[in-house]
Amino acid sequence: MTYFKHDTAIVDDGAKIGQDSRIWHWAHVCAGAEIGKSVSLGQSVFIGNKVTVGDFCKIQNNVSVYDNVHLGEGVFCGPSMVFTNVYNPRSLIERKDQYLDTIVKKGATLGANCTIVCGTTIGEYAFIGAGTVVNKDVKAFALVVGVPAKQIGWMSAYGEQLDLPLSGDKTIKCPHTSAVYTLRGDTLEMSEE
Repeated sequence: MTYFKHDTAIVDDGAKIGQDSRIWHWAHVCAGAEIGKSVSLGQSVFIGNKVTVGDFCKIQNNVSVYDNVHLGEGVFCGPSMVFTNVYNPRSLIERKDQYLDTIVKKGATLGANCTIVCGTTIGEYAFIGAGTVVNKDVKAFALVVGVPAKQIGWMSAYGEQLDLPLSGDKTIKCPHTSAVYTLRGDTLEMSEE
């Protein structure tokens, strides 16, 4: 075995788990799941069958990653945050054929207790504040908070708020890295100097 699994964790036969990943207390990984290398699954994490988890993701305690959720490289899922996969669930009506894809792109942070409604795409390095409810797509590098989510700023790939307006034309350099951020209209792009 090229990964660590705590004795209380369950990994169903068929699950694909990358090298150096760590699966902690009472976690459950279903048979169809694909988990990359150096991933950390915290206590009581559930990973469904139709789920992909990219390399270097960290999924904190008490997070359930349901079918049709796909996490890119380096995604952070804060404690007790929530994914959904049916938009209009009813206990008495079976809707497993109506699961919607949720895509979380490289480097995004999903804060503690936030909720990501199914069918949304979270852009690269976006930052979802704790307790936020996301019910529409979030742009790359956007900082969003509230219920429902509202953009209040921009975040660097390093994980700090950038001194930029929500829209306009401006360029700024990250004080910690060589990355340059260019705002054009309401879109932010990163380039290396």
